[in-house]
Amino acid sequence: MGVSADWPTVADMNVEAPAHTAGSAVEPAVGAVGDSPDRPDDPAAGPTLSPSRAADFMTCPLLYRFRTIDRLPEPPSPAATRGTIVHAVLEQLFDLPPGERTVQSATALVAPAWEQLVEVEPDLAALFGDDQDGSALAEWINGAEELVRCYFTLEDPPRLEPAERELYVETVLDSGLRLRGYVDRVDRASATGDLRVVDYKTGKAPPVGFEQRAMFQMRFYALVLWRVYQRVPRLLQLVYLGSGEVLRYEPDEADLLATERKVDALWRAIERAARTGDWRPSPSRLCEWCAHQTLCPSWGGTPPPLPEPEATGSAAPADEAPSPRTSQVDV
Repeated sequence: MGVSADWPTVADMNVEAPAHTAGSAVEPAVGAVGDSPDRPDDPAAGPTLSPSRAADFMTCPLLYRFRTIDRLPEPPSPAATRGTIVHAVLEQLFDLPPGERTVQSATALVAPAWEQLVEVEPDLAALFGDDQDGSALAEWINGAEELVRCYFTLEDPPRLEPAERELYVETVLDSGLRLRGYVDRVDRASATGDLRVVDYKTGKAPPVGFEQRAMFQMRFYALVLWRVYQRVPRLLQLVYLGSGEVLRYEPDEADLLATERKVDALWRAIERAARTGDWRPSPSRLCEWCAHQTLCPSWGGTPPPLPEPEATGSAAPADEAPSPRTSQVDV
């Protein structure tokens, strides 16, 4: 089905319970693995793939290797960190009573969210280590606040009560491949039970002709939710705060079956690269933001030797446990 702007008004999207309560409005099917207790890295879980790592391989197989096989560290970036802050604020926003979900309340959450993040990840303070007068940090915080303000031009949070926020989901395909990831928000229409899957992006919407590539992540989530909840999501929605645009797509079973075939084929390509050691670079404009240029043959570098299979637990990669916003696709 095509991209569509038709959807019930937000008033029709109210649900009976807020996220992560015993009375959640979205209940998994009996026997579903979406709330499996062994969701962290589990050697017995078999091959796993998240949308972030899938996007890495499609962008550049060598980048996938660096992140998943070599597990090379990457310095934090201001843009990705700002994305983490904005996502945290939009999650916390729905902890407030509907009448308090204002622009002022939301922007007031930005600076504390940054302080809380630095407490958990002290290395992030180095992003502004040379900021003697605090002006760079203040400008960065203001940029995050502007993104939050933009959100209020696209949705009306006082009239929304999400069924789930930062929802961890996973399922196992018939091929044995385990898919997993975090969904920013799931809404459920009270009258029909229809699901809307929402993902926030702090970047700009893709240009015309590239929308379907951007929707791969959302189809991935929709496939997992379909398997877990036995219901095809009614609407997939990407909210681009960097440009103030919303991209919507209405999937059907045929779409999600095609996504399953694509994901299975993608994993076979990853396994083939693991067997042959052929992790080819794929130069593109995204190289400008890559932290591993000095190790990339396309930039005159030499990749480190591949780890021994024992070091990763398997000759084939076992995708890392998913975490929000670890790839360009997440920001």
